Amino acid sequence: MTLNAERVSRAAGGRLVLDGVDLSPRTGAMTGLLGPNGSGKTTLLRLLAGVLAPASGLVTLDGRPLHRVGRRDVARRVAVVEQQTDTQLELTVRDVVRLGRIPHRRAWTPASAADDAVVTDALERTGLTGQADRLWHTLSGGERQRVQIARALAQEPRELLLDEPTNHLDIQHQLDVLSLVAALPVTSVVALHDLNLAAMYCDHLVVLAEGRVVARGEPAEVLTTDLVAKVYRVDAEITSAGPAGRPHVRFLGTLPG
Repeated sequence: MTLNAERVSRAAGGRLVLDGVDLSPRTGAMTGLLGPNGSGKTTLLRLLAGVLAPASGLVTLDGRPLHRVGRRDVARRVAVVEQQTDTQLELTVRDVVRLGRIPHRRAWTPASAADDAVVTDALERTGLTGQADRLWHTLSGGERQRVQIARALAQEPRELLLDEPTNHLDIQHQLDVLSLVAALPVTSVVALHDLNLAAMYCDHLVVLAEGRVVARGEPAEVLTTDLVAKVYRVDAEITSAGPAGRPHVRFLGTLPG
């Protein structure tokens, strides 16, 4: 079992951001969250992480209500990579990645050799070994995103939640990051704007529009010309690409209204 959202709703600023959403990620698979800006993707991820509480409905972890699971236990299981992070502290890249080990240590105890080995491995897997001693504030936006992914890997999660992890990354690093996440033995839920990246790497897609689920299923089932037109107001051509027959979206132009 893993994280589940059961008919969750959440309002903000007098507006219903999520309206009775169900989400049951497949264990060990990558679920892609799609939808235009304001559709509720980030809010849903925050509910799954326990950062926000639903106004109605329930989020569970292994069948237990998430709010009844201790924060340390949740942190040992669930890692989150947000769109933007910042700090005023003089931290190195290695320091930031080492933060992922906090849920696994007792308070005020120093990092162990095992902790350091996990941090080193996370740096290697994200291509950051050569930058481990650089200060955080000297990094570009894309480099910071890779550091946050390394920090999440150091947490050794079973569930990984990512909110637009390819933001600020060049094409090579977009592919590297999603290939890395897809190969991890974890249950991952990733919010993406790029439909073709979602089609390439996600096992299952959930599409949100105005706070509701409007489609779910495998990429070839979900990504249709009708859906792209309805949800994104864009005219598109969908073809199959690669040996797995994954859909490829070619955008032809915007639609009126």
